[in-house]
Amino acid sequence: MRKLLMIGAAAATVVGLGAATAAGQTPRNEAFRMISLFGDVLGIVEQAYVVPVDDKKLVEAALQGMMTALDPHSNYLPPDGYGELRERTEGHYSGVGLTISSEGGLVKIISPMDGGPAARAGVNAGDVISAIDGQSASGLTVSQVSDKLRGAVGTSVKVTFLRDGEEPREVTLTREVIRIESVTGRIEGEFGYLRISTFNENTGRELTETITRLKAENPALKGYVIDLRNNGGGLLDAAIAVSDAFLERGEIVSQRGRKPDQIMRYAAQPGDLSGGLPLVVLVNYGSASASEIVAGALKDHQRATVVGLTSFGKGSVQTVIPLRNGADGALSITTARYFTPSGSSIQKIGIEPDLEVARSEAEARIVSRSSFIYSEAAYATALDGSIGAERKGAHVPHEAPGPDYDKDKDYQLERAFDVLRAGGRLSQLAAAPTGIVITAPGTVLADNGAAESPGE
Repeated sequence: MRKLLMIGAAAATVVGLGAATAAGQTPRNEAFRMISLFGDVLGIVEQAYVVPVDDKKLVEAALQGMMTALDPHSNYLPPDGYGELRERTEGHYSGVGLTISSEGGLVKIISPMDGGPAARAGVNAGDVISAIDGQSASGLTVSQVSDKLRGAVGTSVKVTFLRDGEEPREVTLTREVIRIESVTGRIEGEFGYLRISTFNENTGRELTETITRLKAENPALKGYVIDLRNNGGGLLDAAIAVSDAFLERGEIVSQRGRKPDQIMRYAAQPGDLSGGLPLVVLVNYGSASASEIVAGALKDHQRATVVGLTSFGKGSVQTVIPLRNGADGALSITTARYFTPSGSSIQKIGIEPDLEVARSEAEARIVSRSSFIYSEAAYATALDGSIGAERKGAHVPHEAPGPDYDKDKDYQLERAFDVLRAGGRLSQLAAAPTGIVITAPGTVLADNGAAESPGE
């Protein structure tokens, strides 16, 4: 946990400065008055509530409420929640394999973990958890839902999921040790396929090892696909390491804090693990945070072609600050925004693909009628992007598989390989295969997946 602790320690100074600034803007006695008010309310609850209360739980709930009122990603982590975060960044934990977030009393899936119980059960990014073991999940915090999903290895939990346009689906998930293999890879013909499922402390090393292995298996590789779909993010250091692996020079990402002088820039060092071969990055609405840093850096430097759907749009920096060395948990607090090398904000906007491709007809229908259902922009309390740009609203993706396309195949991945066969240049890309729906501007998808003109 060296990285997390170092990041937290660095941010403590920033938070301290922010507190001093706030004190200069708001009379200190008003802050003291509100703290006293909190104590009064706590005392009344202790004395008057219909049943005895747990003071510790009340205070933790108050801390969580204070943090989540800031934005969807700031949070108070109780000691067990902080321990869970540490386990995730170290690459293993016990649970069902979900990355979740909360908005308006609903807990949504940002991404299922590769190979985990939830992913095997068909849970998708954007699904909403409506009930756990028959009890409504409405109004629960992320920490509360996480506590209910975690448990002893081998035990089961029944989770009801809601998905746009479908009936509620109850799934029984058996908890297991989730050992996160951050990077996997294989040879696909004359190309290498690299799957990055998360960004943890092992990602940079695993990427180097995987590329070295693929080169040994086929020294004549002609390019790589980097699959970041449903990768909900992770450590900034890992995202920088992955981007640096394919860049010779230039800025990778910058983060800008509350004050004009709070800017940090991260640059690439010479050396490209791929040897300059063409790259394609695959993203979708489950690609968030660290995934968007990598996609944005490689796109802005024209080092890779981005294929898929616009990413989630989480362009904010969360710093983990342990409280009393973690004995009282930690704060995960938003301290800055991310910007791509061109100066574009990721926050609430995401990374738009160079070639927009839906994986299925169903996915295309969701994008065509749901403006912000799977994005940071859906959250009412989301931090603004700061540059005035907006995410593209409901529309029909440029390409989607037709009804005759083999559902066992991965259309987005096939198109990524098509781009590599064209040398990484969209101008040389062959037309989509027969049976593919290619939409024109102004069309919408009917419920059966067919394209039709508005008003017909």
